[in-house]
Amino acid sequence: MKRFCMIIFVCAAAAFFAACGAPTANTGTNNANASNANASNTNSAKPVAAAPTKDALFALEKSAWEAWKNHDTKFWDGYLSDKGVGFGKNGREDKAAAIKSMSENKADVKSYSFSDEQMTMLGADVAVLTFKGTQDYTTDGKKGPSPVWASSVYVRDGDKWKELMYVENPVVDPKAPPAKAAAPAPAKKDTAKPADTKPDTLTDSLMAIETKGWEAWKTRDKAGVESVMSKDFMYVSGLGRTARADAIKLWAEQKCEGLDYKFSEPAGLSITPDVSLVTYKADVKGKCDGKPVPPALWVASFDLKEGDAWKNAFYTDVPR
Repeated sequence: MKRFCMIIFVCAAAAFFAACGAPTANTGTNNANASNANASNTNSAKPVAAAPTKDALFALEKSAWEAWKNHDTKFWDGYLSDKGVGFGKNGREDKAAAIKSMSENKADVKSYSFSDEQMTMLGADVAVLTFKGTQDYTTDGKKGPSPVWASSVYVRDGDKWKELMYVENPVVDPKAPPAKAAAPAPAKKDTAKPADTKPDTLTDSLMAIETKGWEAWKTRDKAGVESVMSKDFMYVSGLGRTARADAIKLWAEQKCEGLDYKFSEPAGLSITPDVSLVTYKADVKGKCDGKPVPPALWVASFDLKEGDAWKNAFYTDVPR
């Protein structure tokens, strides 16, 4: 589904309630007031979405594809969080730009289907759907890619689950040469950073983990690659889902030469107390197994707190 790839940053907040002190003798009114206050607190407590199920979230995902197919622009306002940043043709875009993009969507969608569906949890409040999407559509007469490997990340937002990120990568044959990268769009001012996003220790610490992993990839350091990954790490690309053990082999055991990289525009945010996200551009050089590595990517890396350490838990990239 060629739609805006939305990354939504939701900061969880804890609610604290003060305990009522013991009433003094002959204070029925105080007891009544205390009861009323407790009832008020109970009534004012915000509802919380139930734990997700695979079927429920894929039903929600399908509703987004239906909205795309039917040009239902009203759908997106409630589906996407108010705090968001994603990847569009001009780089990072916010929710308003996403909705504008969907309102201008001229896709003629004939059909779509899902297969190989899977749901993975990152903590209790972040869910990752991965699946293969087959789609038959054209935009301005140009046929869209099919099939694709799609990643759709949802976050618990009050009494709803809302989309955190959507990324799709055309399915590729591992034996085929990589496609040529499209010419980059003219640089434009980045308008997608949320108002509360600024250089801080979180971004620095998350990018330190990324740098450690990329340095290990560059030097073919298997132990270094492994050290930044959570126990249930998963990478999704045009090759599909890659589990931890296979990702270690991919990034440390391939025969590579001339590897190098450069980061730009990093932005990190806390999504929940135990899940953080960092996005950035990566310009890459080199060859692996005789094939050029993708030269330019947008990277989205979700880190999960394991004990006192942050580890890469879910990783995907978007060719630029």
